[in-house]
Amino acid sequence: MKDLNLVESLEVCNLKKYYGKDESLVRAVDGIDLKIEKGKFTSIIGASGSGKSTLLHCMAGLDKPTSGEVKLGTKSLYDYNDNELSKIRRKKFGFIFQSFNLIPVINVYDNIVLPILLDGGKEDKVYIDRIIKAVGLTDQIKKFPNELSGGQQQRVAIARALSNKPAIIFADEPTGNLDSKTTQEVMDLLSDTVKEFKRTLVMITHNQEIAETADRIITISDGKIIKDTNDLKENK
Repeated sequence: MKDLNLVESLEVCNLKKYYGKDESLVRAVDGIDLKIEKGKFTSIIGASGSGKSTLLHCMAGLDKPTSGEVKLGTKSLYDYNDNELSKIRRKKFGFIFQSFNLIPVINVYDNIVLPILLDGGKEDKVYIDRIIKAVGLTDQIKKFPNELSGGQQQRVAIARALSNKPAIIFADEPTGNLDSKTTQEVMDLLSDTVKEFKRTLVMITHNQEIAETADRIITISDGKIIKDTNDLKENK
């Protein structure tokens, strides 16, 4: 798996994910080609049922496509066996979901470093402290998740996603449970921390305003890309 150190981009090639058959056939992802550039913030937008979540799950190695490829570096993601794929998800990917998925019985700091410890690694304390400061949690690290607001819990989830120094962060409706003010704060934080730590971010959302905070917007409908505005902010 040495080629993982050479990862420059994530590339989707004629990706399809179908469910059911005959009259019940659902083309959740229907022949998508897409290249995610390193260091960019890409948002994928679409209505409920458009296929955006399925696409993200296939790109992140959480769901196997019916056909097509997801290329990480020079190799197809699904050419790896299950153990190798699990290792990629742990070491190369970070995840942020709408539900914060924090462990309620351990404190903020332990939640943040949990992915590293689960992989048998040792946290880089200087780096972790830098992340904690960046997401504004320095005074909260000894608290438990139920002592935090929704916005603070999502900040913990962002820090956790960054803790293992992933190449790519996948975010699935990360502000879905937050009010509008907190949503803006979290999106600003997410954008700033991704830039500061030079990570690639792929985020799905149904909210156009949120999508427009990205470098690039990809619009999905019925499992197909219907619009792709690359480097949106540079073209304004």
